Amino acid sequence: MEQFLNLISKEMASAFEAAGYDSALGRVTVSNRPDLCEYQCNGAMAGAKRYKKAPFMIAGDVAKALAEKNDGAGSAVFSKVEVVKPGFLNLDLKEGFVQSYLQQMAGDDRLGMPLPQKPEQIIIDYGGPNVAKPLHVGHLRSAVIGEAVKRIARFHGENVIGDIHLGDWGLQMGLVITELKKRQPDLPYFDPAYTGEYPAQAPFTVSELEEIYPFASAKSKKDPAYYAEAMDNTRRLQDGERGLYALWQKIVAVSVADMKHNYENLNVSFDLWNGEASVHPVIPGMVEDMKRSGVAYESQGALVIDVSKESDSKEIPPCIVLKSDGASLYTTTDLATIKERVEKYAPDRIIYITDKRQELHFTQVFRAAAKSGLVPETTKLIHIGFGTMNGKDGKPFKTREGGVMRLETLIADIDAEMLSKISTNPEIPGEEAEATSRQVALAALKYGDLSNQASKDYIFDIDKFTSFEGDTGPYILYTIVRMRSILQRYAAQAGAKDPAALLVGDPAGQVEKKLMMDIAGFNAMMEGAYADCAPHRVCAYIYQLSNDFNTFYHATRILTEQDPAQKESWIALLHLTERVLTRCIDVLGFSAPARM
Repeated sequence: MEQFLNLISKEMASAFEAAGYDSALGRVTVSNRPDLCEYQCNGAMAGAKRYKKAPFMIAGDVAKALAEKNDGAGSAVFSKVEVVKPGFLNLDLKEGFVQSYLQQMAGDDRLGMPLPQKPEQIIIDYGGPNVAKPLHVGHLRSAVIGEAVKRIARFHGENVIGDIHLGDWGLQMGLVITELKKRQPDLPYFDPAYTGEYPAQAPFTVSELEEIYPFASAKSKKDPAYYAEAMDNTRRLQDGERGLYALWQKIVAVSVADMKHNYENLNVSFDLWNGEASVHPVIPGMVEDMKRSGVAYESQGALVIDVSKESDSKEIPPCIVLKSDGASLYTTTDLATIKERVEKYAPDRIIYITDKRQELHFTQVFRAAAKSGLVPETTKLIHIGFGTMNGKDGKPFKTREGGVMRLETLIADIDAEMLSKISTNPEIPGEEAEATSRQVALAALKYGDLSNQASKDYIFDIDKFTSFEGDTGPYILYTIVRMRSILQRYAAQAGAKDPAALLVGDPAGQVEKKLMMDIAGFNAMMEGAYADCAPHRVCAYIYQLSNDFNTFYHATRILTEQDPAQKESWIALLHLTERVLTRCIDVLGFSAPARM
């Protein structure tokens, strides 16, 4: 189906053309004065200079052309076309036009959202946690935003691969291995003469592993010999020493199992669980190609690529491919990952979702990748930088003790807060209350994050996020649950019909018409959210839709309506509204419970 606003603009464009003006002037927008009209067109203002004619006269010509359409019957789209000085066209829509569009949406599994003729191949790089470390609140935004962007793109019809891109290589691994050797020196992994099978069970738990890394990191900063040993173990691991590599595999396996549990609690999943280690074999050949082509050169012992441009408003330093000691960096593995992704998947786009403070890093990496020929010109590299999640004091969110809060603790806190609210409903028994509270808490957490534009910082306010009123996830879910309750009660009435088989009728009043026009805007909203990788647009849309539905609900006695045709029309509208809201929260990564 064509977008609702496009159809309206087409009608206006044809009138501009019929009146002798450029059809491109017929673009229609939602009115910025809803008290005066539903839509507006300012094309006459834009055409005044071009046609050397007063905009009021141009608008009058267009209004006349609309009135003469269909053999003088007038426009099939507009019920009101009002010319307002100095040349605005104020527009209202015909109820039948809106009703017809909604009925087409209702009859389509995708709610009228067309599939692309040629789906894009997209890789989304989000998550980015380091192994041997617990997930903390700093990992929330990447996971939540990345999952929503992935789901929006998939609903749009694209082929999307989500990759967690683990930090599983480098000095941090050498530090963990070094400390494990200090604590358990008799492990077979540290015996160069050992040739047997290594134990199936890891010699540590995830809790022990998470304690080891910060201990080892702190010790390496005070003890030069310890640091040197960690560097040596890092080199030996990366050279493929059998025992250390087997131990590294155990570290990764234990960490990933714990990560999967935490991400599952967020309803976040990845298609690939690759990390920096997966591209380690790619680096030598990539570096040689860069040297051979002359793109990379030595500077103060390091291998670099110039990536600055004359158009830069600020200095962009060279991209360092290898340090002076020959060691690789995040830059190196990111470039190698791009090379591997292009060769394996031929993506049209690779989207990175990270803290916006990494903007310079990705500018350097993207330019270096293009300059060295790692990506074709047809592949777009995109960085979505997000702001920080702050506490009520406006500073990055911390525990009460001032430390970085673990992600599982944050989830548990918001679950507990929601359980205390859900438990006040005596009709929901204990086990159901717990399951429902987790479901609603997830909506509170995700919506609280996603409703903000990604690039902006926001305040994490657990009281606000878990409220059932205002612009919150629980409010959206409560609205959906209310709709489902009405549909269930309708189904129990004598003579009830399948809501999916009922027809949406013409709106009975302005409140209903406003709700219907909201629904009609679904496709344009989704298109914009996909094009701009902007989940906050979905949040803004469903908040407006929920508000307008609740206004309609309070103004309408749906189930006690005596006119069967009117009741069926309202049930059809309610069913369609519920489908739209359910689709929207699904792309945001949460769902609604049976009751609240």
